[in-house]
Amino acid sequence: MAERGKKARIGELEAQIRRHQDLYYNGQPELSDAEFDLLWDELGELDPGNALLGAVGTDLADGWPKAAHVIPMGSQDKASNPEDFLAWAAKNPRDEYLVQYKLDGASLELQYEDGHMVRAVTRGDGEVGDDISPNARRMQGVLGELSQAFTGGVRGEVLMSHSVHKAKHPDKANCRNAANGLMKRKDGIGVEDLEVVCYDALGTVTGLGKPFSDEAAKLEWLRKLGFHTVEQRILKTPQEVVDYRAQVMDIRESLPFDIDGLVVKGRAIDEADLAKARPDKQIAFKFSLEEAISVLRDVEWSESGANYTPIGVIDPVRLAGTTVQRANLVNTNAITSMGLRIGSRVIMTKRGEIIPKIEGLVENPPGTQAIAVPSTCSCGAGLVNEGTRLYCPNPDCPKKIQHRLEKWLSLLDIRDFGGVIVGKLLASGRVRGIPDLYTLEVAELAEYERMGETLAAKILRNLRAKDEVSLARFVAGFDIEGIGELITEKAVSAGFDSLEKLRSASVEALDEVEGFAEITARALLAGLAALAPEMDALLSSGAVRIAAAVEGGKLQGKSFCFTGELASMKRPEAEALVRSLGGMVKSSVTKGLSYLVTNDPASGSGKNKKALEYGVSLIDEAAFLALVGGA
Repeated sequence: MAERGKKARIGELEAQIRRHQDLYYNGQPELSDAEFDLLWDELGELDPGNALLGAVGTDLADGWPKAAHVIPMGSQDKASNPEDFLAWAAKNPRDEYLVQYKLDGASLELQYEDGHMVRAVTRGDGEVGDDISPNARRMQGVLGELSQAFTGGVRGEVLMSHSVHKAKHPDKANCRNAANGLMKRKDGIGVEDLEVVCYDALGTVTGLGKPFSDEAAKLEWLRKLGFHTVEQRILKTPQEVVDYRAQVMDIRESLPFDIDGLVVKGRAIDEADLAKARPDKQIAFKFSLEEAISVLRDVEWSESGANYTPIGVIDPVRLAGTTVQRANLVNTNAITSMGLRIGSRVIMTKRGEIIPKIEGLVENPPGTQAIAVPSTCSCGAGLVNEGTRLYCPNPDCPKKIQHRLEKWLSLLDIRDFGGVIVGKLLASGRVRGIPDLYTLEVAELAEYERMGETLAAKILRNLRAKDEVSLARFVAGFDIEGIGELITEKAVSAGFDSLEKLRSASVEALDEVEGFAEITARALLAGLAALAPEMDALLSSGAVRIAAAVEGGKLQGKSFCFTGELASMKRPEAEALVRSLGGMVKSSVTKGLSYLVTNDPASGSGKNKKALEYGVSLIDEAAFLALVGGA
C-alpha cells in the first residue's frame, strides 16, 4: 500500500508538472515560480531519478520557421534555499563565484555569421526553437551588426520592464506573460516594448581564437559590443553568495525587470558541462516562498542541559503561511560568520516543521549593536565557547542534572512526570540523580504544589511500571553528550551487548562500529566512566533492570517508529512485539530509522515527510504484521 501510494503521488506530480510547464512556456502560467518549485522539489524527494527532472518544456508554436540552437538550452540544476546551495557549493568548491541575476523572462538565442545576425531562436524544446527574427530585430538590445566578425550564438532573456507593463499592458498578469505573448505575434505589434538582456555566448568557428577567455571576460565582451548585459558580482565564499542573495531579495521589487533568483557559476568556461541536458557546474539559486526579510531585535539564550543556544527575536514576518517572531541562530560561529548584530536586517527561512532560521545578512544599518554572548552559567561556572557549542563544563550543574532526569523520563515515556515537578524536586534537594526518582513515596510527592495524592500515585505507578529497559535505552537515558539510542544500538548490535562490554571496550574497537568515529567512541567511554556510580546505584536498587539481549531475533538491527492508529493492536503492544523480536522502537523519525509504520502512507504528515526526506521505508499495518510474522 505504501509503494502504491507513493507511485500514485509521483504520477500526480508528473501530470501537474507537465501541465504547468506547458502553461509556463506558452505565456499562461497559473502558478508562481516558487509554487511550481514546490511540486518539482516533492517529485525530486519521491523519485530522484525521474526523467522529468532533467527535461524542459516547450514554447514551440505554429506559424514560425524552426531552427536549431548554437548554445544548448537545457534545464539548470537549482537550489531553493541557502542550505541546498551550500550543499552544492561544498561539492563544487571555487576560488571565486560569478553571480548573476536570474532573469525571469523568455530565453532567446541570437545567431551571428561573420558579425551579421541571421536569426533569433526561442528556447523551444531545448534543442530546436522558433525563428522569430523579424520581431527580434525590433526589440531593444538586439544588434543586427557586430563590430567583430563573430560567428556563433549570443543568449539572452526577452524582458518587459515593470514601467512598460504598468503603462501599456496592465491587462497581462505579469511582465513575463506579457513578454511571451508579444514576442511571437505574427504582426509584430508591441515587440518594440521588449528588451533583450544577454548573459552567454559561444563561438562556433574553430582556429580563429576565442574573443573571451573566461565567464567574466565573456560578459565584458558582450557589454563592449553594445549588448545589454545582466548584473554580475564576483564573490569569494559561499556565505557571501548567500548574503548577496538576501540583499537582492530585499531590493528585487525596485529593479526594472523581474528576477527569480541568482545564477552561480565558476570563472572557467566549461563547454562540456554546458552541453549537458542539465549542467551541474552552475546552479540557479532561486528565491522561495519560505523566505522573507526581517530585523533582528534581540538574542535570547535557550538553555538545554549544559548547552546554550542563541534564539533571535525578530520583527514579526509572514513566512510559509505563518507569522513568526523567533528564529534559531544555531551557534556563536553562525553569528560571527554572518556578521550579525542587534538591528541587522536578515534573511529568514522556514522549511518543513523546523523553527525558523536566520540564514544570512542583508545589511547592518547605522546604530546596530554587538550581540552579547553569556560568559557565566547560573551555577557560577564559566561557560566554554567552542564556536559550534556554548556550554557549561560543570558536571554538577543543576541544569545539566535536570536535563538528564527529563531525558530519562522522556525516553522511558513516563507519563505526567514533567519538567516542572522535576525542577521542584531538584530545588528542594530531594532528588539529585536518576536513582533518587525511584525512592520517592506518594505522600511526600503529594506535598508539592498542585500535586495531590491521586496524581502523585499515578506518576509513581507510571514510573515503576517501566522496570525493564533495553541496554541502548538505558545508556541513552543518562544523557551522555552526543550519545543517543540509535548510535548505542549500533554498538550493541556489533557485539557490545552488555554494560560491562561497553565499559571495557577500547576506543579503537568502538571506532570500527558503523556510525562511530573516534570522537564518538571517546565521548561514550568518558560518559560511561563518569556516570558509572549513578548507573550502578540504579541497577543495584532493583528498580530498573537491563533487558537481556534477544539473540537472533528476526528484527535484530531494525528500528521502527509508529504513527497514527493501528487496527489490530494498541501501539504499546506493537512496540513490545518489536522489542521481543530484537528490534528497536523510536519515538520520532530520524536518519537511520528502518521503518515508519502508518496506515496512511500517502498523507502529508510531518513524520511522513521526514521519512521521505531521510529515505526511510513507509509501511502499513499489513506489511508490519508480515514482517513480524503476524496474520
